[in-house]
Amino acid sequence: MSCCHNHDHDNDPKFTRRQALTGTAALAAAATGLVATSAQAQDNPYAEPAEPALPPSDMKIDLSRVALVVTDPQNDFLSPDGVTWGVVGASVEQHNTVGNIESLFKAAKAAGITVAVSPHYYYPTDHGWKFEGALEKLMHKIGMFDRKGPLSLEGFEGSGADFLDLYKPYINDGKTIVSSPHKLYGPEHNDLALQLRKQGVDQVILAGMSANLCTESHMRELLEQGFEVAVVKDATAAAMLPEGDGYLAALINFRYMANAVWTTEEVVAMLG
Repeated sequence: MSCCHNHDHDNDPKFTRRQALTGTAALAAAATGLVATSAQAQDNPYAEPAEPALPPSDMKIDLSRVALVVTDPQNDFLSPDGVTWGVVGASVEQHNTVGNIESLFKAAKAAGITVAVSPHYYYPTDHGWKFEGALEKLMHKIGMFDRKGPLSLEGFEGSGADFLDLYKPYINDGKTIVSSPHKLYGPEHNDLALQLRKQGVDQVILAGMSANLCTESHMRELLEQGFEVAVVKDATAAAMLPEGDGYLAALINFRYMANAVWTTEEVVAMLG
């Protein structure tokens, strides 16, 4: 029986995650050119508009019904050893994403609010999908978020699918909700919304990776489910490719759709 994918590394024992990471170097070089072009077009393409046309946010945090939700706080996105670092690393570093997510975890725990993580895992059966979008093809090709199986943690510790070590004290404290995995980008098919509802949550402070993919998709679905959603714009980041700057694409949609778009500093002050 033939498989629908021709993953070269499946049959090549010499193919390693390090080679996958190295394979993104060309994309990183292209991203550098994109950054330079953007800088020439505008000193800061991410700056807030001088004269915004949309109404300002009136969202107010209620500690009794708010949760911090972090998407994909995993090595493959946030560690220099992750397979996507070549294309997301510059954005992660520019926004201090790793440190800002930790600040949110710390503030949320100190405030005693609900904290949830929505991870992204792929199992061997997922590599047998009959059709895929562009990013799905890429993620499967480079082994992103791969685990041995849904019932096995063999090889999980320290892998690309594992949580960043910096975040483990907050995630593994026995109180943080770790939802079932999402498979594409949004939480439509995991139990995140159920877990939040069971905690009496209807407000979400949203952060994590990556901005125009899982983070934006979580924002959209949670809004559709009736949650009030604030996105923390400097606690996310995205790939920069010749096809476009993922962070800028997401930022525009955050402004258009979220109930609020805040900075980490603003959220920490509110939770304090």
